[in-house]
Amino acid sequence: MIYLNCAATSYQRPECVAAAVARALRTLGSSGRGAHESELAAARSVALARERVSALLGFGHPERLVFAANATEALNMAILGTVPDGGRVVATDWDHNSILRPLYRLRDERGVTLCFAAADRRGVLDVDALAAAITPGTSLVCLTHASNLTGNVLAREELARVVQAAHGVGAPVLLDCAQTAGARPICMDELGIDLVAFTGHKALMGPQGTGGLAVAPGVDVHPVLRGGTGVRSFEEGQPAGYPEHLEAGTLNGHGIAGLSAAAAWIAERGLDTIHAYDLALVRRFVMGARRVGAAVYGDFPATEDGLLAPSFDHAPVVSVNLPGWDSSEVADALGHDYDIAVRAGGHCAPRMHRALGTQDIGAVRFSFGCLTTEQDVDAAIRALAELASEGEDAGDATT
Repeated sequence: MIYLNCAATSYQRPECVAAAVARALRTLGSSGRGAHESELAAARSVALARERVSALLGFGHPERLVFAANATEALNMAILGTVPDGGRVVATDWDHNSILRPLYRLRDERGVTLCFAAADRRGVLDVDALAAAITPGTSLVCLTHASNLTGNVLAREELARVVQAAHGVGAPVLLDCAQTAGARPICMDELGIDLVAFTGHKALMGPQGTGGLAVAPGVDVHPVLRGGTGVRSFEEGQPAGYPEHLEAGTLNGHGIAGLSAAAAWIAERGLDTIHAYDLALVRRFVMGARRVGAAVYGDFPATEDGLLAPSFDHAPVVSVNLPGWDSSEVADALGHDYDIAVRAGGHCAPRMHRALGTQDIGAVRFSFGCLTTEQDVDAAIRALAELASEGEDAGDATT
């Protein structure tokens, strides 16, 4: 199988991840639930994971990195735990349903006003309009670091500008890094980002059921979940200290051990090296997909000779459509006839599809990881070329 669905989950993972999970299953107890060596080993394992993941996020406060089941849970924590009744939230067309649905719930149930910065037909955000929308009374600004549909990325200077505008009116900034954590530097502290949500099972290459929320000092999130933490058991409310303030219940220690191993593996290779490799794969795929006549969605600045500009930036995500084909038909053909795993449809990104004009047909998403090879990309391009040719033949027969 050629796996090109890394934006959904990492299928290929370093061997050390599975080994760490297996070892944890055999040796670790429950973190914070006892003083036996098995429980202490679990606590040490979780603490090490906090340090390793925090380092990848550019976050210098690992004690305020809160583990969750995934980015969805982390985003719900951040949104539901910071926005007051009747508040105002600025978000964007890039946002995934993991942001949109909690926001719509706040709008419908708690009278929260929502303002969305629009994206154009290339999926590019109007950052001027986004910054202008952040007015006094804004309770939270939600940003997606990279679109899970187009792979467009908010540039460092764009992030810095939005953070400055938000802090100017006293609003915290929440950054959804589901597609970027583990694939590129985040620089949370340096950019002054208040909240970063991440998942462990995509570019971080950890197990499913892992993720979390990094909460900057001075930012408080009201706990959505309440329950046991292993400390301050006689207090009626959730402990005020982090990470227990947002970690109710037994942690997924086995999964976190795997995530920790994956974070160490990524750090050894280097985020800049991984990002450069991902960009090379994107460049190779986009040029090939265009040659075979595919419609490629997203912002890909080109030089006069039609090549991609040397300085372009992107997440390892590219969505396309073939003329005459429904996106689901392309994905099915790739899977059944070529053993290539991709994803078609809406990708939990309804506003982004409407901006692109693909809400009725969806798109076929190809997404890569640092274990994807050039040969994998070339095989996908050849498959697209054959399918495009079939579509042309079918069109000729019809006429």
